[in-house]
Amino acid sequence: MKEIDDNLLTEFLEGKLDEPANREIENWYDASEENRRRLEALYFVLFAGDRLRAAASVNTDQAFRSLQRRIELRRTKTRPQWRQIVSRYAAILVAGVIGIPGCDAYTAAKGATVQLTKSMAAEYGRYGIRVNCIAPASIMTDTHIADKVYMEPLTLEYVAKIIRFERPDAIVPGLGGQTGLNLAVQLAKKGILKECQVEILGTSFESIERAEDRELFKELCESLGEPVIESKIAMSVEEAVEVAAQIGYPVVLRPAYTLGGTGGGFVDNEEQLREMMRHALFLSPVHQVLVEKSIKGYKEIEFEVMRDHNDTAISICCMENIDPVGVHTGDSIVVAPCQTLTNKEFQMLRDSALKIIRELKIEGGCNVQFALDPLSFKYYLIEVNPRVSRSSALASKASGYPIARVTAKVAVGLTLDEIMLANTPASFEPTLDYVVTKVARFPFDKFSDASNKLGTQMKATGEVMSIGRTMEESLLKAMRSLETGVCHIYHKKFDDWSDAQLLEYIKDATDDRLYAIAQLIRNGIDLVLIYDNTKIDMFFLEKFKNIVEFEREVKAHPMDVETLRDAKRMGFSDKFIGQLWGISQQDVYRLREKNGLFPVYKMIDTCASEFSSYVPYFYSTYEDENESVVSDKEKIVVLGSGPIRIGQGVEFDYSTVHAIWSIREAGYEAIIINNNPETVSTDYTTSDKLYFEPLMVEDVMNVIHLEKPKAIVVSLGGQTAINLAEPLAQLGVPIIGTDTQAIRNAEDRGCFEKIMEELRIPQPEAEAVTDIETGVKAAARIGYPVLVRPSYVLGGRAMQIVSNEERLRHYLQTAVEVNEDSPVLVDRYIMGKELEVDAICDGKDVFIPGIMEHVERTGIHSGDSISVYPTFSVSQKAKDKIIDYTVKLGLRIGIVGLYNIQFILDENDEVYVIEVNPRSSRTVPFLSKSTGVPMAHIATQVILGKTLRELGITEVYGKEKKRWYVKAPAFSFAKIRGMDSYLSPEMKSTGEAIGYDDKLTRALYKALQATGMNVSNYGTIFVTIADHDKEQALPLVRRFYDLGFNIEATTGTAEFLRNHGIRTRTRRKLSEGSSEIIDSLRQGHVSYVINTIDVNQHNTRLDGYEIRRTAVENNVTVFTALETVKVLLDVLEEITFGVSTIDAK
Repeated sequence: MKEIDDNLLTEFLEGKLDEPANREIENWYDASEENRRRLEALYFVLFAGDRLRAAASVNTDQAFRSLQRRIELRRTKTRPQWRQIVSRYAAILVAGVIGIPGCDAYTAAKGATVQLTKSMAAEYGRYGIRVNCIAPASIMTDTHIADKVYMEPLTLEYVAKIIRFERPDAIVPGLGGQTGLNLAVQLAKKGILKECQVEILGTSFESIERAEDRELFKELCESLGEPVIESKIAMSVEEAVEVAAQIGYPVVLRPAYTLGGTGGGFVDNEEQLREMMRHALFLSPVHQVLVEKSIKGYKEIEFEVMRDHNDTAISICCMENIDPVGVHTGDSIVVAPCQTLTNKEFQMLRDSALKIIRELKIEGGCNVQFALDPLSFKYYLIEVNPRVSRSSALASKASGYPIARVTAKVAVGLTLDEIMLANTPASFEPTLDYVVTKVARFPFDKFSDASNKLGTQMKATGEVMSIGRTMEESLLKAMRSLETGVCHIYHKKFDDWSDAQLLEYIKDATDDRLYAIAQLIRNGIDLVLIYDNTKIDMFFLEKFKNIVEFEREVKAHPMDVETLRDAKRMGFSDKFIGQLWGISQQDVYRLREKNGLFPVYKMIDTCASEFSSYVPYFYSTYEDENESVVSDKEKIVVLGSGPIRIGQGVEFDYSTVHAIWSIREAGYEAIIINNNPETVSTDYTTSDKLYFEPLMVEDVMNVIHLEKPKAIVVSLGGQTAINLAEPLAQLGVPIIGTDTQAIRNAEDRGCFEKIMEELRIPQPEAEAVTDIETGVKAAARIGYPVLVRPSYVLGGRAMQIVSNEERLRHYLQTAVEVNEDSPVLVDRYIMGKELEVDAICDGKDVFIPGIMEHVERTGIHSGDSISVYPTFSVSQKAKDKIIDYTVKLGLRIGIVGLYNIQFILDENDEVYVIEVNPRSSRTVPFLSKSTGVPMAHIATQVILGKTLRELGITEVYGKEKKRWYVKAPAFSFAKIRGMDSYLSPEMKSTGEAIGYDDKLTRALYKALQATGMNVSNYGTIFVTIADHDKEQALPLVRRFYDLGFNIEATTGTAEFLRNHGIRTRTRRKLSEGSSEIIDSLRQGHVSYVINTIDVNQHNTRLDGYEIRRTAVENNVTVFTALETVKVLLDVLEEITFGVSTIDAK
């Protein structure tokens, strides 16, 4: 075929060629992907002007004006090098700003938004439009995702700087959740967008304001005749008291422009109102709080809708909360499609949602929440989110409709009928022929002291989603996906509760109410009584009853194959059937295998198979027809990381996704099994095949039985996947990378100690104990203080430092179960610096990209410490030891792929190994981004059989960067009432942020700002210090005093400070009969609280707890480690100008 130049293609597109020439070009177009891309790009350039005029109503003219002008010029001249014109003069889009991951429990659930930037970059990149992305750690901050990636704090100051520097033509804020939306509003109000001539693409600023501003939204609804709940804005506590008196208690407080209902809640009287209102006003960036009539007990229904600039609007998914209004939708069990609405109710709410989105002129995805009276057709509009929200991620995965991708295309002017999804246009409303259930994952298993009552403020850290043919099957699959040790709607906690206790307990929504309801049904309590206490629809209660009644059926017919088939169809797990029959889950699996009882896999294709299409996205069910086509390619299965929870966040999904990309690149078919709708790995475009299934042995085995993969990878999905390695290996599954023997070498205490002795590597003296008395003896021999923890844990669960026998006995009796199967480790506690490395081993060589140093000393979980790369205070001798130990351990344990080691460096420069994690760790994304080494990608190639040398890596230790990178933790203390903010070996942070700069203090400042900390260089500090820390704290307090801070302290600390020449105001403790500390914190004058405790003194701990709790509830930053205070002071001294007299030295 002859060479076809651009001039000929242009004439073809303009219709100037004869028939034979047209045919020749059509054949050329069909011949290769490269040809197709070339013609499409040329078409885009030539006709962009016409298309943009058609899309002028989207306000994108400004965004593309420079591009359009160049194209008009282009068309009047000769036609060489058109590709360069596109790349040189393309519009720049600053892609949506994701919420800081895990900065609170709500944004922990923002992992899903990652896919949006990726799809924008891919979508617009073909036409040379550059996509810039501003966000903290996640997949979308990988440098290949966008043309430029800024990982700066998401504050007005930084985003404005980036916009002034980049001068983009447009920004797309609607994809970055509430954080992105709030920033866009601030940029517009401050006039920065106008100054830099930047357009907002997608939903306009006016529409955002009308949806987000409570008063404007209310006016809009009233003008449309849409019912809104009686409410009024209050700007002060007194105003709120007046409004509540007019409306009548109970009322709900909703602060404007906040995430996940932060600061809001139900109040029943004036006293509660005053307390919550102070907090709510502080949290609202515009100091506006809506006081609203309570409609607790109504059904909560959500619609996910989509609109383009042509005014085509569709409903994508209707979701129903099992819990009635009163529980945040992020905490409630959510079912899609709606199960209990009559056709009239469904159409009424759908019409209302579409009317609202049209009136607001929203372009892209939007979420509308309703409250529906179960006893009449009365409904209220609760709120509209004019953006892609957490619910959008769920709706996307539930319906198979890629809301984010379509929103991105709509933002640049495409209409829904022009966007194709599989075989249907995006204007086609999805149809669901299955039931989806979302269940939230809560952190209460880690915080046993925290209140597990649920309300309008979101407490979940993550969620799981499951898909089944029936409500029962879907619900039971979700319950076993949670990884809370429960595999059914049964919890042993409620076994010996009386009916009266249970009925009282279910009146309030809690994380485990469902188990209590199931227990009541087992006890024969009438469903009407349960309905009266919970207001959960009778339909759902009937479904719970079906499950409970079938338990008896299963128990009555042990080993019966027909009963087993019916139980599997209802969603019962092998594990629970085994419990009912008194056999192991492996035995149940073998019984199924013997009788050929395996699930089939159904496809999710948005159109209930009305049209022929193939979407590689599947769920299991026990029916006849299997829709998952098994290819003859070699396959690798990757296990995902399950729900986001403390200790296992979106960082593990980062490694999983990179692994999938590398496996595909190596020519294998990559298959992912995961159950978390907020992840990139569960986007069906990421892998060749996605199985949306629980991460339990039986569900993984079912997929393996069908697909027969070459191997399975377990070392990248965090502890979830590692825990599955042993049982899967026993069933004959081939595991590549780090194998079960290597996992045992690292995680089994006995094996690990032998290896450490053999290699002569020092570690803190330790003993594994299986009963309380042995534990007490071990601690006496090792010497207090000791660190106690269960083996096989993630995120330092139930880890504590104890300093005497009484506290140790208390821990062993209450915090953990101690027995032969779950020993508790008693370690000598060494005070020192903590360091950690992530490394890659191929069996022969080891590569260490970098060493991270923690700011806080040992005794604080590594996930809660501020981490710095490269190290800032470690000698070369110590570094060499760390490198040597890392290499020896990787090779001896038998690691193939990623591993993580944590070290202690004591005052004599001695290095001790704390632990080795034989898997990808939560620091992999941070270290990958800081060093520029794609660690997960390299590790996957190693797992697939390449050596480090073959990959061109010959050095052991990577070259250190000249810049500083800081990872700072983000906490959710304000969200979870009753949780202690004192940092300990048990992990408490729900996310992290990065800061980088040429100066360490500036990098620290950026990281602290990015986590949402209020870094203030004036005000009052409140100090209460344990006796053994007073000497160390003195110079730090003096530095605050020199900066001009007022110092307040408790009696003992104040006396010590005054004796050393620091003017200090004394505040008496609660135990001294005074509430002045609490009052001072509530009045908002205190900037920071510094509080250290003596673990031996039980009486002072209660005072400290009350002080920390009040500080957190009033948004005062609390420091419980003096090292963090020192870092903060370095930062404050950097950003504060000093003053002095003219004749000072």
